[in-house]
Amino acid sequence: MQYQNIITIEPGKRGGKPCIRGMRITVYDVLSYLASGMTYEELLDDFPYLTQEDILACLSYAADRERQMLTMQA
Repeated sequence: MQYQNIITIEPGKRGGKPCIRGMRITVYDVLSYLASGMTYEELLDDFPYLTQEDILACLSYAADRERQMLTMQA
């Protein structure tokens, strides 16, 4: 999954946190909803402007960040 075209970081938006397609919903928001037990379908119903590809991009971004953190610690 190529998240680079979906996840955006703008200094003046949401404190520079990674957002989805320049909107005000952050990667953290999406991951938190999923971690709390929301399903993809519930997330897409509650936020109709999101797509499944957006959710997958958030997961891919988080996995890449984790990999980068592990690489830095080694």
